[in-house]
Amino acid sequence: MLRRLIVSLLAMTCLPALARPLPSVPARFHLDVVTDQVPDAREIALGPPGVIFVGSMDEGAVYAVRWRPGQTAKVTTLARDLADPAGVAFHGGDLYVSATNRILVLRDIIDHLDDPPKPEIAVDHLPWKRGDHYWKFIAFGPDGLLYVPIGAPCNVCAVGHDYGKLMRMRPDGSAREDIAYGIRNSVGIAWPTGATAPLPLYFTDNGRDGMGDDLPSDELNRLDRVGQDFGFPFCHQGDTPDPDFGAGHPCADFTPPLARPGAHVATLGLRFYDGPMFPAALRGSVIIAEHGSWDRSTPSGYRVVAIPLRDGHPGRQTVLLEALSGLTPLARPADVQPLPDGSLLISDQLDGRLFRLTYEAP
Repeated sequence: MLRRLIVSLLAMTCLPALARPLPSVPARFHLDVVTDQVPDAREIALGPPGVIFVGSMDEGAVYAVRWRPGQTAKVTTLARDLADPAGVAFHGGDLYVSATNRILVLRDIIDHLDDPPKPEIAVDHLPWKRGDHYWKFIAFGPDGLLYVPIGAPCNVCAVGHDYGKLMRMRPDGSAREDIAYGIRNSVGIAWPTGATAPLPLYFTDNGRDGMGDDLPSDELNRLDRVGQDFGFPFCHQGDTPDPDFGAGHPCADFTPPLARPGAHVATLGLRFYDGPMFPAALRGSVIIAEHGSWDRSTPSGYRVVAIPLRDGHPGRQTVLLEALSGLTPLARPADVQPLPDGSLLISDQLDGRLFRLTYEAP
């Protein structure tokens, strides 16, 4: 709750939404606002062409955005009064929505955008404890299973195998399986474009607070086999023992991150980019939304970055969107989603906007 209060105060000290300039983007890139009518925008899921789904946080709502390039977006609220429905995933014609300790489903949603059905419970009794990190990014893998992170209910604490993990299950919640541990708070899961196997998968993880401005880094991780442990709460960023829990748990015992995006940048949604629009050097990159720091003396994050992967190794990241003007946030990116034409959707929780990033080749 303290974090939410600080973030709310931060937003209040910014310029009014209507007066806020757009974030900056590199030369030859262009940023447009698809809509500013999706309050508390978080995860993005694509439906059939022309339909975009967006989850929210404190707003408790789920939205459908009907839009094609050159058209005015039409936003419909599909559900209200849900418990932090940050995560959305479209699968088999149905829309799945995370809601703290359960996953809800809106059946046959495309035929009912204007008269949405009442959400049904698809998955119930997920691990939940009052505290931090109970909101969820959800995704369906190439195997048709639903992947659900279970965040640690704390800044840093001993969680065993009950929390701080990644689960997968059938869409009805059966056949649940823990597949990764040692994860503080993952709010982004993705597979390489065209993947046919469930592993490897890639996910972001937010580093703990309270170790200073520059430690530890958030993480981009790769899961190659079921049962890997990524170190929380014992080891951070692959090489930094926790001052309270690290004794007797050497970092060599855990899987190190694939890349370190930076301390307190709040890495959230990620997707692989293989579209036809952006420069060729960005194809095959992981694109990550950085929500931005909430307790750093000088803000960090508030960006969208691309990390190229060549033969499994990360290269130097490219900033595709910069939403800090001095110390003032202009947006809080929460998720990214490539469109078939190669442009990129970006959700902004600060002002409830959905951006579209395009590129004009020389």
